[in-house]
Amino acid sequence: MREYLLVFLVAASVTYLLTVIAREIALRTNAVAQVRDRDVHVVPIPYFGGVALLGGLVAAYFVARQLPFLSTSDPNVMRDAGVVLAAGGFICLVGVLDDLFELDALTKIGGQVIAAGLLIAFGVQYRFFPAPGDVQVSLDQSQGALLTVLIVVTTINAVNFVDGLDGLAAGVVGVGALAFFLFCYQIANLNDQTLAVTGALLCAALGGACAGFLPHNFYPARLFMGDSGSMLLGLLLSASALTLSGQFAPQEVSQGGAGTESSLLPTLLPIIVPLSILIVPLADLVLAVIRRTRRGQRFYQPDKQHLHHRMLEIGHSHRRAVLIIWLWAALIGFGTVLASLYASPAVAALIGLWFLLTVVLTFVVPKLSGIDPV
Repeated sequence: MREYLLVFLVAASVTYLLTVIAREIALRTNAVAQVRDRDVHVVPIPYFGGVALLGGLVAAYFVARQLPFLSTSDPNVMRDAGVVLAAGGFICLVGVLDDLFELDALTKIGGQVIAAGLLIAFGVQYRFFPAPGDVQVSLDQSQGALLTVLIVVTTINAVNFVDGLDGLAAGVVGVGALAFFLFCYQIANLNDQTLAVTGALLCAALGGACAGFLPHNFYPARLFMGDSGSMLLGLLLSASALTLSGQFAPQEVSQGGAGTESSLLPTLLPIIVPLSILIVPLADLVLAVIRRTRRGQRFYQPDKQHLHHRMLEIGHSHRRAVLIIWLWAALIGFGTVLASLYASPAVAALIGLWFLLTVVLTFVVPKLSGIDPV
């Protein structure tokens, strides 16, 4: 755990420092978010936060390679993490070009598919899942590749869609990364497996990078992550789940408290957990596609009816809207992880109280008079 904490701190520190440099580069190259009708900010804000995030992730990776426990573990841990960062570097480059020249949506989707293809080409993809009866559900190459591309592209765009308020995307992904870190670490710990897990390493670095970026990005933001950052975060989070695919046998997962061998839950956890962690941006993505399609628009045409816009409409301040969406993301992400690892009445009660508190903060607080916005 100490080495993972160090990875987190290195990613946070380097990202925090590089953000200042990235902002200066964005200003000099005119990579600036101008004010549009659908935007919430009222003054132009520089992009290139994704460059700082990538720098923090890379620094954390190279530090991890020197640590006594992580560096001497299974060679695939560092290899797979390096592949994910290489794909992340590519998608970050696509995002930088978009921040500079405003690429069209289809070009960006093509870049996302290529980034997913890089993961597949180097063996980072869904391969098999544990199934009831001490067996495994194996996927052939084409099935695994198709599922991998679908999950990666969907996650990237979900994070991109939710990046609409200062600090929102970084906070949601940071919460999701910490929740998935807990899942990766504890499922290995509960099954007496090595604690050097690629998913845990990536999520520790990702959570740290988000933490280091937030002081510059929280309202009022001095820097936006841009598509270079949102696509990078989406790829890293989805790829963390890919690296976990097939790591544990069916009986091992069930010993971790995720159910019994007669249950399908262990089979689906490698897909359910990352999707549940991003349920807030994924829900926003699905609603946006449905909403725009019903109006006769293309699904990628922007509007001002995302979940975060609706939070502002019902009376929340900018900061409070962001904090409450973080709370929803944490409820669903950590709730799913805790429920999958520890099936007990105490956990159910905790999740229930958390849900009640979040509902009150979301729908009751705006109706109360005399409460100053956060």
